[in-house]
Amino acid sequence: MAKKDVKADQTPNGSTPKPPAKEKNEQTPAGFSLMGFLTESKSELAKVVWPSRQQLISESAAVILMVTLVATTIYFVDNLFEWISQSVFS
Repeated sequence: MAKKDVKADQTPNGSTPKPPAKEKNEQTPAGFSLMGFLTESKSELAKVVWPSRQQLISESAAVILMVTLVATTIYFVDNLFEWISQSVFS
């Protein structure tokens, strides 16, 4: 008899195990705290690596160029299909 492969997150019978129950003395936040939110937001923004001005300009130009190329391609393909449909159905 061959053994069944059991994934790491499954029990031998194939079901996924239940997460452990939370203890009753563990406190949950009572509600929204504006000061806590602002403090955490400030600490997260301090971790952000902001792009340089040159990097911002070059990447913005690349995005604008790609959007323009894709829009132009869609325009020409749409006109091609319109011409084909008018040729076939007229």
